[in-house]
Amino acid sequence: MSSSAPLAPPPIDLRRAKYLAELTQGTERFHAPRRDNCPWCGGQRLRTRLTAPDVIQRKPGTFTLDECEDCAHVFQNPGLTPQGTAFYHRDRELYERPPSRRRNRERVRAMLHLPEPESWLDVGTGDGDFPATAQELLPYTSFDGTDPTPRVLGARASERVEEAYVGRLSSPGLLAHLRSRYDVVSVFHHLEQSPSPREDLRAAIAALRPGGHLILELTNPHSTFAALLGKWWPGHAQPRQAHLIPLHNVHQVLESHNCTILTTDEATPHTPTDLATAATRALTQALPAPDTPWRVTPPTVLQHTMRAALTPVTVPVRLTAAALDHTLAPLLRRTGFSNAYRVIARKNPVP
Repeated sequence: MSSSAPLAPPPIDLRRAKYLAELTQGTERFHAPRRDNCPWCGGQRLRTRLTAPDVIQRKPGTFTLDECEDCAHVFQNPGLTPQGTAFYHRDRELYERPPSRRRNRERVRAMLHLPEPESWLDVGTGDGDFPATAQELLPYTSFDGTDPTPRVLGARASERVEEAYVGRLSSPGLLAHLRSRYDVVSVFHHLEQSPSPREDLRAAIAALRPGGHLILELTNPHSTFAALLGKWWPGHAQPRQAHLIPLHNVHQVLESHNCTILTTDEATPHTPTDLATAATRALTQALPAPDTPWRVTPPTVLQHTMRAALTPVTVPVRLTAAALDHTLAPLLRRTGFSNAYRVIARKNPVP
């Protein structure tokens, strides 16, 4: 056998070629035209809340969050085009941790005082982690899932959901198929990443049968951590978070669509990761960038050596931040520092 046969390029080089082919066309096409009004209420009194780079994957680009001074809705402006969403969300699963089983079980327990549902739709289910856990507590409930990505098909293949739908729930074809079909619809931290959260919230209500229940969980844009940690705060994570919706705006939509708000919880949904995540992202940005496919050239030997040498130095800082998160959580979750809220509402029968 000849020893002169060329070696296959390593996988990261193949992926780098694909990324660079996209980047040679520029990043302008990844951004939609800038809005001069609020996508939630139409108000024109906007202010810049923050500007940030890609704090998750360090892909090229800068992103701006604007805040409406009329309704306090926060949104990415300009937003991402479909091409931009595909580019910046690709490989995101390498940087994300799904909610823990404990978190998902706690979400189910919040609904156990209500009649046991026959059918449940989880919107933005991804790999189906929530339905897989929920089935342990509700073995006689049928769980379906929607997701903008084909990941939901894998959830069906692994029997985490019975029916899987790829696409946004608010798309006309899908909503027509699922309208008034479910006893419960859950939407956990999905509206923040939707290009049109108000339409998706309305669609979630429409998918309920009269008398059915909606459970929502969203990032709290008024958390004190948002101001203290700025672009490093997990709730601001750019470019993933396209919208941050204040609680009163969610209440307004529910009440205007014939729903009764049963509970609002601004304490239990708090996830104690603010300081640790902020510290990790800030320190990661300070270190030489790792070898990723969207880099034009791989890191030099010096850059690689410096990263390897400095990364262990950051460990005590990150561990201390994580310890503070968990130690302070019982206090912070009951104050303005809480980073999330949950709403449970009932869709009233039409008189």
